Amino acid sequence: MTSFGSFFKRLLGAIILIIVAFHLLVAALLLIWKFQPINNSMFMLTHRLTGGEVTQQWVEYDAIAKSAKQAAIVSEDSTFSQHHGFDMKGIKDAQKKNEATGKTSAGGSTITQQLAKNLFLTSHRSYVRKADEAVITLMIETLWDKQRILTAYLNVAEFGNGIYGIEAAANHYFDKSAANLNRDESALLISMLTNPKYYQDNQGDRRLRNKQRIVKKRMKNAVLP
Repeated sequence: MTSFGSFFKRLLGAIILIIVAFHLLVAALLLIWKFQPINNSMFMLTHRLTGGEVTQQWVEYDAIAKSAKQAAIVSEDSTFSQHHGFDMKGIKDAQKKNEATGKTSAGGSTITQQLAKNLFLTSHRSYVRKADEAVITLMIETLWDKQRILTAYLNVAEFGNGIYGIEAAANHYFDKSAANLNRDESALLISMLTNPKYYQDNQGDRRLRNKQRIVKKRMKNAVLP
């Protein structure tokens, strides 16, 4: 029994050490990426490790069309400029929707939460991952301002198979830079984020086009950082 207790303590100590080391690494990367372009993420790394090619090119905040930033906010996180990482009303609304439908289709995640997941975690759903996502979300909101968060999100979001970031997406789908996207194009690209690999080959999908119209209509309501 004593031997088992000693082993358990060592195991627990090792787990705590790994967790602390991971979050120290996250903090160090966030401090670097506060000023430097981000050209990799956990999602990109996973794609590369499974044999895929990644297309991504970092662009700064002012090199992204205003319409793309507006579309991202109204589609993904309408209170982005006001909250501190978590939209409590959105979370409650998502819970009610999931309870009503019996599915977990609505998540209520903010742009910052999605960024935390894309940069450092995986798409695997678990309570441990959600807890880690919450911690990293708080770290991002503490170390970065809202402009940097939105810039990073638009630069690492997945827009198709191996297509990461708004610049690569604009080039792939419209043969232009992110700075020159118009309202229709911005609304379409942002609407693809819910299922980018599917929509890459199904641009005429009814759900996609309906969402594009809704996003475009709401753009004027976006509060940019």
